[in-house]
Amino acid sequence: MSPQTILLLVLAAVAVIVAVRWVAEHTGLPAAALLTLIGIGYAFLPGPNITLDPQLVLTLVLPPLLYSAALDSSLLAIRRNLRTVVSLSVLLVLVTALLVGVAFSLFVAGATLAAGIALGAAVAPPDPVAALSVGRRVGLPRRLITLIQGEGLLNDATALTILSVAVASASGARFSFLGAVGQFLVASVGGVAVGVAVAVAIRPLRRLRRDPLSSNAISLATPFVAYLLGEELHVSGVLAVVVAGLIIGHNSPYWTSGATRLQTDAVWRLIDFLLEGLVFLLIGQQLPAVIHGLDEYAPSTVATAAAITLGVVLLLRPLWLWLTEHLPQALHTRLGGDDTEEDIEEIEEDTDADAAAAGSAAERAAAAHAAPGRLSGREIVILSWAGTRGVITLAAIFTLPTTTEDGSPFPDRNLLLFCAFLAVLVTLVGQGLTFGPLARALRLRVDRADEARLRNEARVAAAEAAVARLDELEAEQHDDLDDQAIARSRDQLRARQRRYRRRLALLDTSEAGEIPLSPTYEADLRVRRAALDAQRESLLHWRDVGRLPDESLRILERELDHEEGLLPARGPR
Repeated sequence: MSPQTILLLVLAAVAVIVAVRWVAEHTGLPAAALLTLIGIGYAFLPGPNITLDPQLVLTLVLPPLLYSAALDSSLLAIRRNLRTVVSLSVLLVLVTALLVGVAFSLFVAGATLAAGIALGAAVAPPDPVAALSVGRRVGLPRRLITLIQGEGLLNDATALTILSVAVASASGARFSFLGAVGQFLVASVGGVAVGVAVAVAIRPLRRLRRDPLSSNAISLATPFVAYLLGEELHVSGVLAVVVAGLIIGHNSPYWTSGATRLQTDAVWRLIDFLLEGLVFLLIGQQLPAVIHGLDEYAPSTVATAAAITLGVVLLLRPLWLWLTEHLPQALHTRLGGDDTEEDIEEIEEDTDADAAAAGSAAERAAAAHAAPGRLSGREIVILSWAGTRGVITLAAIFTLPTTTEDGSPFPDRNLLLFCAFLAVLVTLVGQGLTFGPLARALRLRVDRADEARLRNEARVAAAEAAVARLDELEAEQHDDLDDQAIARSRDQLRARQRRYRRRLALLDTSEAGEIPLSPTYEADLRVRRAALDAQRESLLHWRDVGRLPDESLRILERELDHEEGLLPARGPR
């Protein structure tokens, strides 16, 4: 295609992505499913189409998406739920791959175990983008969000490692079980080591990271450095990206400036928005290429292969979650020295008592986080429905070689492509479109009032710390400090404390986790926003009549923008 055609396709894709986002915001439908359906519709129209390049996706698309998700995740929350995260991202992926492989070798005519495991590895890792976007909108509890995030961050490395072993075996290389286990361990441990090394190497650059432009350049380069270094050392580059992102996201608040964080967050949000949209459009456009090679198979063979793939993908996940959450007490131990079931029950009893006696949202949050406990039946259902497959499945299956080492065609490649695409289509569209209604029907929602209460208590504590620091400065009697300036800052902080305490008093009257509306509070916000709008209109008038240069206008607008950014967002506070 000519550069003009490529540019036209990109611009059209951006227009579609923006339009779909508007539709998703006003209807509650997941953008990922809508974009996939639009991609399928476009694929059958006359005109140029784009074929998925798996290496391009794995090298240029996957690292930034994973890195951004890792920056947005909580290292502490993932560690607190490590048993369930590892169970879903490692063990379930392995069992899925093996079960699909065994079923293919037994029930699909002419299929080999290695080819079936390759398909199983490709369809095993869920893509959490659709589930997370809907889950955040409907207000899923934080633990479920953490589990979906943690699984999505770590399962890709497991799946790609299993896939490489299966492809090598299917292509004619000698298979060794011990060798495969060793390769998996080396890839995993090595990937973690590379991720830690990259995160440590970023720390000496913290002086540069205080400059927003330098920080963004470093942030954009980090996932590619981690991925390429991991791949060059023949370990998991995907895992290196995730580990680096988790560590950097956890530590960066200590050594990045406020301006840097604001700009970096905006940059990554834009990258996520565009890359995810393009990826889901690209998924839909692969349907013609996928069904092109099915003529060589009998309909019964295609139906059997499709039934096996969908059966394992849809049924194994809820069964696995139920079984792992209902293990006997002697087996229900947690990784990393977690407590046994008896200890957990004692902790949960203490936690309930502490939560009942807790006088603040912070104490209740700390008590709730002390021991995650087992998943409830409703949580198992929603986590099962969150297993939507996406771009990593298609990118992985498209990496299958067309021929083996001896030059013969790769066994059942076209059939494997179809089964993988079918798994993506059924889960992404079917589960994606019904995820929100299911979550609302199960009434799995975070206590928004308690979260708002916790944030306001933290604001009060931060203001108290600032007042204490001002008192220390005043007592030290620095010659270069103005007592009146300290007094003005103290008055502003105490006024802020009073505002937060009034908000806390209002939140204490909330019922059923809803955030009550305060007419006085809402009126105050409207007045402050109206004042900001008036200032902007005045500045624009000065610019339009030639009294204010555009450069000065931008500086003054930025000041107003930061002032507006201090106002509470419209919604939960």
